[in-house]
Amino acid sequence: MDRAQKAEQVAELKQTFNETAVVVITRNLGLSVSQSTDLRNRMRDAGARFKVAKNTLALIAVEGTTYAPISDMLTGPTALATSPDPVAAAKVAVDFAKTTDRFEIVGGAMGDTVLDVNGVKALAELPSLDELRATIVGLIQAPASKIARTINEPAAQLARVFGAYAAKENA
Repeated sequence: MDRAQKAEQVAELKQTFNETAVVVITRNLGLSVSQSTDLRNRMRDAGARFKVAKNTLALIAVEGTTYAPISDMLTGPTALATSPDPVAAAKVAVDFAKTTDRFEIVGGAMGDTVLDVNGVKALAELPSLDELRATIVGLIQAPASKIARTINEPAAQLARVFGAYAAKENA
């Protein structure tokens, strides 16, 4: 890798650090190609990215960003999982770590808040952004449906009373 490629990779990593909501640092302890491909596909499906980067380049890229405190975690065979959704990368990384012992979570950060392994696991348990949006839409729609039901209920009660009288007269 020549100097221009390194500069390009540092610029790409810096842009990633500036645009992402969460960074999860993982350690690869000998994943097979199929496992690595599976992990990347899961990340992509969740709207996250998984990138193996040289620690020296990542350290240069993290300088001057809100993720500067994660520098201490960038040792050994690490990879970065990032996503604009604060929960997506953590959720996929934690789920994948449960399936294999060759992949471990080192820690991470959400903005300038540094997360340890337990912090990343706690973040993974939170509902995703899409789940929260669906919950909010459901909460907004619930009162409208209750109002419609309440308005229609007196008319339905009258119809049942008239139906009962009609049945009583026919009998």
